Amino acid sequence: MNYLAHTLLGGPSAADKTGALLGDFVKGTLPGALPLDLAHGVALHRSIDAFTDAHPLFARSRERVSPARRRYAGIMIDMFYDHLLARHWADLGRGDLAQFAQSVYAALDEHAHWLPPRLASISPRMRQFDWLTAYRELSAVRQAIDSMSVHRLSQPNALAGAVDELERDYAGFEADFLAFWPEVCHHAAAFKWPPVAH
Repeated sequence: MNYLAHTLLGGPSAADKTGALLGDFVKGTLPGALPLDLAHGVALHRSIDAFTDAHPLFARSRERVSPARRRYAGIMIDMFYDHLLARHWADLGRGDLAQFAQSVYAALDEHAHWLPPRLASISPRMRQFDWLTAYRELSAVRQAIDSMSVHRLSQPNALAGAVDELERDYAGFEADFLAFWPEVCHHAAAFKWPPVAH
């Protein structure tokens, strides 16, 4: 799951949305100073990632990726699934996608003092280029993946052209995602943190 899916699954409040994004940027033990609602969002993000990585439908999507790119299949599928969520937003999302995206950017502004440096540095670009709404278009997904390939991976261009694989088996990835989405929604809705002691 990537930014759009995590912010939708995270919950309706500004803190929920911010915490859902923090999960990609806060590593290791949760900082004790982090407010409980943001810490909950990070914990939910991690739980969703673990659930997703272990799910047979996500594994099936991984198998659709060519062996040459299989090492990065998880990254690719996360981005593909955000695209598919944006495309099916009218049925799967909450309200209007553009309004939802603006609520996420506003949530990040509201919690700016809690953002780690890397998230703080990309947050203005998220709003400027409206990343969450842009995911509807394959051209935006292609640009995001190609940029990641150049700037964040040890092997430059390892993901170049990855969106071609989504286009070649679009119906297959779409079927996997549409079957998976209700299950991850159920998982997120059932999540409890911190665990209740017995």
